[in-house]
Amino acid sequence: MRISRSAGYGLLAVGYIAQHKEKKIVLSDTISQKYDIPLEYLLKIMQQLVRANVLRSKRGPRGGFSLARSPGKITMLEIVEAVEGPLSSELLISEHAPRDKFGIKAEKVHANATDAAKRVLKNVKLSDLI
Repeated sequence: MRISRSAGYGLLAVGYIAQHKEKKIVLSDTISQKYDIPLEYLLKIMQQLVRANVLRSKRGPRGGFSLARSPGKITMLEIVEAVEGPLSSELLISEHAPRDKFGIKAEKVHANATDAAKRVLKNVKLSDLI
């Protein structure tokens, strides 16, 4: 399983906000500079996290980002899927060899591995990481 750079940036941003929740609002500029992430790129990722109800945004001169829920109610899977979309098993060997037992078994193994990865990420709360 590979997690994209965008999802990694999302994890870093949410983690930073969770670690600095005493500030109430964290500026995207601060996160961008801290982790050397291009600001426009980071803002797109953070808006995806807002749409997924992981983050909350506040506009204006005193605006920024905060967690939408407590760290114990946000999972690592939510953060990753907010940025990447649903994790799915897409080996699709059977499209090319629909009756091939090897292909069918390989797809099954891949689907099981994907399901196991989703379970692990779903069981890790943000609070476990900070």
